[in-house]
Amino acid sequence: MKRTYYLFNPGRLSRKDNTLKFTPINEDGGEGQPRYIPIETVDNLFAFGSLDANSAMYNFLGKNQVSVHFFDYYEHYTGSFMPKDYLLSGKMLLKQCEHNQKKKKRMAIAQQLISGAAHNILKNIRYYNTRGRSFDEAIQQIEGYAAQIASTTEVDELMGIEGNIRMTYYTTFDGIIDGFEMGNRAKRPPSNEVNAMISFVNTLCYSVCLDAIYHTQLNPTISFLHQPGERRYSLALDLAEIFKPLLADRLIFAMFNRKQLQKSDFEHTLNGCLLRPNSRKKVVEEWEKRLSETIKHRTLNRSVSYKQLIRLECYKLAKHVLEIEEYRPFKIWW
Repeated sequence: MKRTYYLFNPGRLSRKDNTLKFTPINEDGGEGQPRYIPIETVDNLFAFGSLDANSAMYNFLGKNQVSVHFFDYYEHYTGSFMPKDYLLSGKMLLKQCEHNQKKKKRMAIAQQLISGAAHNILKNIRYYNTRGRSFDEAIQQIEGYAAQIASTTEVDELMGIEGNIRMTYYTTFDGIIDGFEMGNRAKRPPSNEVNAMISFVNTLCYSVCLDAIYHTQLNPTISFLHQPGERRYSLALDLAEIFKPLLADRLIFAMFNRKQLQKSDFEHTLNGCLLRPNSRKKVVEEWEKRLSETIKHRTLNRSVSYKQLIRLECYKLAKHVLEIEEYRPFKIWW
């Protein structure tokens, strides 16, 4: 079974027959014990440390459809090595462009994406509202914003509503998370522990969505909610909106409230607050556990993992673009 590998240490990646060989390198340039990873077990690689590899290595990764996602010192996603598309579809590309270019069609998808995100956000707040917290005001505000979605006529207007929903949602975080304060959302750089976790886990969510898109015929650069731009995969940003409440935010609440994260897991620098390297590993382990959790799918009538839910969302979007079935966003039902 294929899986994701996270490379936290700087090192050299090379090919050894049909196996990946990763040799960690310390600050003094000394080589550590190499680790061998059979290529057939690799779904993708997340590289948080600097990675030394040559073109032959990337050719090997490309032939085996292995993506590599890169992150900088501040844990921001910086880019990906994506193998050549193996599910090319000219028809899908044309239809996807058509749904982006025709305002009515684009708005229909964008509204569904925000509708799904708002529903999932409200699910999270209502869960904690019944457990001793008082978020009635925030719930009413978000319900009010969500009611405006269907009447929007411009994507910018819709993005404004999405921003208001998110800002209201973030005001509840201090009430949900015990022992830590978030204050305002600060990204670059994160200003405190909660902001650091949000940035890091959102980045993981974005990368998982991007990987799911790669395994479909959808083009990741053509989006409907976010503006397509150069050097970014904006469709992954679209999909991440509806999965962040389930995957990212619930993980953040759980890890803080279960005391799996302490103040000592973060380091404060002049430029902000970041997870320590060992703490990133702790978060990633919990992230992988969450992705592998399963639920009984109401339509498919079988168990599917959270990670598979993202792939299924891509398929639904593809069917809509091909005008086979109208898109309905994933909404938490449990």
